[in-house]
Amino acid sequence: MTKIPNDQWLARYEQQKQMLEPLVDLHTYFTSKKISGKPINLLSLGEITIPTGEIIVRDPLVYLERNSAPYFQKVPTGTFPLTVCVVTVEEDHYRYAAAKVEFTNKKPQKFTEALIGDEDLENLGEGEYFGFNVDAGLATVVDVKTRDAYLDFYDSWKKENPDGNIYDDYFADVFAQSYKDHPKYQRSAGDYINWTIPGTDLSIPMIQTGFGDGAYPVYFGLDENDQICQLVIQFICIELAFGEDDNEDES
Repeated sequence: MTKIPNDQWLARYEQQKQMLEPLVDLHTYFTSKKISGKPINLLSLGEITIPTGEIIVRDPLVYLERNSAPYFQKVPTGTFPLTVCVVTVEEDHYRYAAAKVEFTNKKPQKFTEALIGDEDLENLGEGEYFGFNVDAGLATVVDVKTRDAYLDFYDSWKKENPDGNIYDDYFADVFAQSYKDHPKYQRSAGDYINWTIPGTDLSIPMIQTGFGDGAYPVYFGLDENDQICQLVIQFICIELAFGEDDNEDES
């Protein structure tokens, strides 16, 4: 269930909102041809369904649990496109810099970090973020219904394979098939899937995080009416990683 923040936390949140913004305009990651001199391309991962509006970003193999709390702000329900921003580091060397779920066609006017509602905002420093932890080099974005359906599958699989490793013994083949079906911007072992959970019409994407394990921020894009129009997971701050050359902006 979505955590309902208390009034004291919400008051602090309103005060700290500016510090919860990303260092760069994440909209440019999906509209620019180059950033910091590096070519930018977009990779469609298809669509994901959000039945409840209660949304979560986690490492799907390590930190996605039944008690994983969704963000306190609900998002629109429905089926939405999922797109990855791919930065070309050098020829045949690609990194996933960000992933976006687009809820509306409105242009985001600003971004603010997606939060659960119990973070320690008082000690937030300039340039810091809360984010989510990654230990398997993967990220997913799901709603609570999809989370529970996936964990039902996981529990069933573990029951049938008590000594098995679900990545090595199951998902590795799914990732490898993803590469065979869509080799562009993937390594041969596969860098992403958008996998339909058996017996459901729900899919769980799993996306390689830009620099592997670590902690990554998640942001909501807000339109001119302060309504959520996007969710963006930032894997790499391209400008910090590769320098702050002039962007070739919107195409």
